[in-house]
This record gives sequence, structure tokens and C-alpha cells, in this order.
Amino acid sequence: MARQYPLERTRNFGIIAHIDAGKTTTSERVLFYTGMSHKIGEVHEGDTITDWMEQERERGITITSAAISCSWIKIGEDKEKEENKTNFNIIDTPGHIDFTAEVKRSMRVLDGAVVVFDGVAGVEPQSETNWRYAEEAQVPRLCLINKLDRTGADFEKSYASILERLSKKAVRMQIPIGLEEKHEGAVDLLKMKAYRFEGQMGEKVVEGEVPEELKAEAEKYRGELIERIVENDEVMTHDYLEGKELPLDKLKELLRKAVIANEVFPVYAGSALKNKGVQLVLDGVVDYLPSPVDIRPVRGINPKTNEEEERKPSDDEPFCALAFKLQTDPFVGQLTFFRVYSGAVSSGSYIYNSNTEEKERLGRIVRLQADKREEVETVYAGEIAAAVGLKDTKTSHTLCDESKPIILEQIVFPEPVVAMRIEPKTKADQEKMGLALKKLSDEDPTFKIKTDPETLETIIAGMGELHLDILVDRMKREFSVEANVGKPQVAYKETIQREAEQEEKYIKQTGGRGQYGHVKIRVKPMDKSIADEDLPKNTKRKNGLEFINSIKGGIIPQEYIPAVEKGIREGMARGVVAGYQIVDVSVNLFDGSYHDVDSSEIAFKIAGSKAFQDAAKKANPVILEPIMSIEVVAPEEFFGDVSGSLNSKRGQIEGMEDRHGMKVIRAKVPLSEMFGYTTELRSMTAGRGTSTMEFDSYAVVPPNVAEKIIESRK
Repeated sequence: MARQYPLERTRNFGIIAHIDAGKTTTSERVLFYTGMSHKIGEVHEGDTITDWMEQERERGITITSAAISCSWIKIGEDKEKEENKTNFNIIDTPGHIDFTAEVKRSMRVLDGAVVVFDGVAGVEPQSETNWRYAEEAQVPRLCLINKLDRTGADFEKSYASILERLSKKAVRMQIPIGLEEKHEGAVDLLKMKAYRFEGQMGEKVVEGEVPEELKAEAEKYRGELIERIVENDEVMTHDYLEGKELPLDKLKELLRKAVIANEVFPVYAGSALKNKGVQLVLDGVVDYLPSPVDIRPVRGINPKTNEEEERKPSDDEPFCALAFKLQTDPFVGQLTFFRVYSGAVSSGSYIYNSNTEEKERLGRIVRLQADKREEVETVYAGEIAAAVGLKDTKTSHTLCDESKPIILEQIVFPEPVVAMRIEPKTKADQEKMGLALKKLSDEDPTFKIKTDPETLETIIAGMGELHLDILVDRMKREFSVEANVGKPQVAYKETIQREAEQEEKYIKQTGGRGQYGHVKIRVKPMDKSIADEDLPKNTKRKNGLEFINSIKGGIIPQEYIPAVEKGIREGMARGVVAGYQIVDVSVNLFDGSYHDVDSSEIAFKIAGSKAFQDAAKKANPVILEPIMSIEVVAPEEFFGDVSGSLNSKRGQIEGMEDRHGMKVIRAKVPLSEMFGYTTELRSMTAGRGTSTMEFDSYAVVPPNVAEKIIESRK
């Protein structure tokens, strides 16, 4: 089967935003206008296509990113001609901080993004986090200031917040016609035309002249937009300064280049709920966001040669894809979502997983419309699909051609910050619980499971209370496992603050062969300012440990060195202050000895573990706690109570601003003080205050708090 759409007419993009800015509402409009659905679903009615999980519909939030494929023909083009169609692969991502991993992994496989902002609130905390993820992945973006029909909507203020808090490279592409209940449409500054949306669902786009009262403003902002476009081209700058009329197609071509290079972020205006402006954003996606051909070829490491290689976005290149998400489907079992970067793959063929070095049979390939599946024979470069029947492929694994292996860069996920104990209600639930937890942790890399070595209880950890609450609810509904859960606990960590040395000889003499392991190590805090690629050859860094092998002349044979590292990792897992995992430590193995007969891997592992524990105790160990970045929005009369409450929680207030008669307070507060804060804030502000919180960093716990933590662990 041949490729349905040329690569140049494919767009892989995500819709990202802070919670409640209108992402899912925008996605529903996209599906309706592209003809994928014949009825618009609404979040408040619980019948949206992309929010298909029961938990999403009940809570009115997005939890899992949904993938959808559809096609779009630009406004004014012939709808009957196939060559006018552009294929969209869209991912609607969650806005809630607890599901931030979904945004992070989606950014890794998308070529572009539409960032949606609330026209009343402007830039909110999660908008900043999502923007940061997009920056890391170098994803070109279009911005949509949404909800301009709401009371208090202010396009200019929201636009100013983008310039101030996200990027000075944003530029108005449109200005709105009217605000609040008078919001009718938008003026396109490039074409200098006004667009209004008629028909029951705003499906008729009517082009007209710019309203008289907006002409002066539109001319002024058009000048700004054109200056931003032509500054990237000398000839056009010259023509512009001479006052020549610049051709529209040339301006669009230059703007497209600038957007793809992340030099410009065009800003659109509209109201998805009132069906205004979405079609113009879709035209913008076709005009300005990159196709797979426009982005640089994907790079990876050849596992055989350790050399860097690249794969160009072409069907003729060797097959290469990245698995970015696992999802358990009640009808077909496990689905593995993957993005094809080069080559093509057909159902029934064998593919090579370069991370596990195993071959797997690709049973079936499906394209997803959220929770509905459409079977396809072949997937080509630049496309996103899901595979049925892959057993050992996990998130971040590379799938490729066995004769041309490559390992693509892995997706790095944030560490969980909240943990709680969980136990099955009945004996029958016990076995099922283990299976359910494993499947859920395979799906979600920020969900971790471990066993407490002292109490043998199962502990689950995630990104927040809501995250764990949803996972326990999914266990009950999808896997029929009833469980009792403990109170949420903070995921503390430990680290060291100074250098220390330790020598450890592990000698055990029993009848026959004994055990002998002897190591000398030096520990110190890890210097995070040195990038991984700049580390010396004998140093490797992984999961909070920098291990330096300084052994010369075989005083410890090479085969025992991994055992020493393993022992050190086991010592780190047990902690030395209150039994929490130790992180950000540099360990230098610089001396030791071995015995020809008695030395073994187990002896060196035990020696490494003991040496590390003793060295860490001498290196001024401390407990670290997660610090959250919080934004509280409350009426002005409660400002004193709110700021006083944050101060009493060891919070540091970092900034304040006014937003439509409300006070916005930004602060950093330890997570341990924030459980149940939403309820407390409501009672403090007569139900009018709201807050959003996200993980910021780990910081050293004050001594008085550390004492209480140590006491509670005994």
C-alpha cells in the first residue's frame, strides 16, 4: 500500500496548555472541522472524544495524552481536490502538573505545538513548564489566546504575559474583533482581512474588510509583524525600508522559516467554546509549522560502533522509530505508540529493539482516534501509530532495522515526589495487584513501585496526590483490584555535603574457599555544572551516581569493578540518615586489592556497599525535600491571610501581581506542608481562592524538621 499523503503535507503537532485553558475543547473543534467527528463533544458534558477515560470524563480534566489523525484543507481551497489535503497527527496532552510526563514524552516525538492560553489568566504555571519542555525539545510553536468570550478576557494583557514570562519572540498574527460577549472573530494582520464565524457551529468562515474602529490598531501591529518577518532577510528588509509593497506569499515563506527556526512564535486569537478562530489556527499549522522534512534528521548512537549516526525523514532510509507511550487497551491488550523517523514498517514483520537487543514480531498496526482503532498495513516515515503485540518494548526504546541498528536519545522523566503505602484488600487481590501495578508502571514512567525492606510493605510513588488517586482508581476499574492505601508521604532523598574517604576489607574465612574484597573510595557531592558529554572517559553518570574508575595496573581486576558499582548503588538505596535514597554523589574508586583464589563479585559488592555507607556517614549527610512552586489566586481582601499562611508553611514569597481584581501570589513551599492546602485555601477565602502547584527542585531540610523525620522513621 502506497503512502496516503506526501511527507511535505504531514504535520505532527501537540496541543499543550495549563489546566483549564481549553486544550480539549480546542481539540474537539479540530476534529469537528476536519470532519473526523460529526458532533462537537464538550468537557462539561463529559462526551469529548479525546478525554475518553472514565476518570477524565468524571473530573473534566485530561489525564492521558490522546492521539488522533485527521486531514485539513485550508480555507478557500478546493475541498474536492485530494492534493489540497494536509494530514494531521495530533496529540491532546494533559494540563495538570501530576501528568506532566505525558507532555514531556509527547514533545519528544512531535514536530510542532499549538500552545493554548486562557484569555483571562494569560500565562499560568503549567504553561511555563510546558513551554520549557517544548524549548528543550526545540519544538516550533503557534500560540492561541483562547476564551476571549469570557468576562475579564484581555488579549493585550495575555499577550504581554507571553512576552514577559515565556519569550520575547512572540508576535501578534491576529487581533480580536471585540472581547467578552462582543467577541466576533479576528483580524488577520498579514492579509489585513477580518474573519467572522457563522453557522450553528461556526463552520462558515466569512472574510470581510477590517472594521473601521480597528484599522489604525491593525496597521500599527501589522508594521510590527512585518518588521519581525523581514529582519531575517536582507533583500526584503531593504524593500520594506524603501516602502515597497511586499508580496504575501514571500512574507509567508519567510515567516515559515522563522517559525521553524524558533525565531518567531505567532499569536492567534479566538474562543474555542464559542467556535471562533480554530480554523485559522489550523491554516497556521499548515502554513507555518514544520513537516517531518523541515526538521533536522534524528540522531542516535550505533550500538556496534558507538559512533553517532543520523536518519533522514525518508521512506527509503533504514527503518527507525521511537516508542514513546504504552497503553493498556481492554480489547486488544497492550498498545505501543511509536513515531517513525525513517523508513517504513508493515504489520506481521519482525522489528529489532536496539535497547533490549531482541527481535519482536509486529502483530498489527493501528491508527488511533483517541479510543477507536483503525487497522493499517504499513506506517511510513513521519507518521505516528500504535503497535499491538510487542512484549518487551518499553517507553523510550528504539525500534529499528537489525542490519542498521541505532539507539535514539532516551526521554528523561521527572522523579516522583509523593509516595504512599498500598496493600490488597483480600488474598485474591494480592496476585492481581502485582500484575496491575506492573502494567501501570510500564505505561507511566513517573509511577514507581518498591518494597520497604524493613516492613515488606509495597510503596507506590508518583507526581502528586491526584496522580496516585487516579492510578488506584484505574486498578479498581480496569484490573478489578481492591486495595487499601495509606496517607500520602513525601518522597524525601538524602545527599552528602563534603568529601570523605573510606577503606573497606571484606574477608570471610570458612572451610574451603573464602571471600576477599578490598576497596578504597573517595566520595564527594556531584558537580552538576559539568555536562554528561564533558565527563572524562573513566567516568559514568546514571541515576544520581557519578562513578569514577581510577584503578590502574589491574590492582582490582576489571571484572570486579561493576560489582563494586552495584554495591555502591545498594548502599545509596538504603540511605544513612533516615533510610531514604542517596542522590547526587560522586564516588571515586582509586585503590584496593584482590586475592587470586578468594576474590569474587559478591565479596567486592559487599565491600563497595559497606565502604560507601561508612564514607557517606563521614561526609555530612543531609535530608533533601521536594520544594513546590505554587501560584495562589485570591481576592485582595484575603491577601494578608493567604501570604501569612504561606509563610507559616516555611514558604518563600517570590512575587505578586494583580489580575482582574484578584491578587496573584507566587511562592516556593516545601511539599510536606502542602497536603490538604486546597481545602484550607477555600475556607480561608470564602471559596474564592484557587491554587496551582508544581515541582520545582530539591532542597536541604532544616535541622529541626530533619529531627522529626528521623524520629518518625524509627
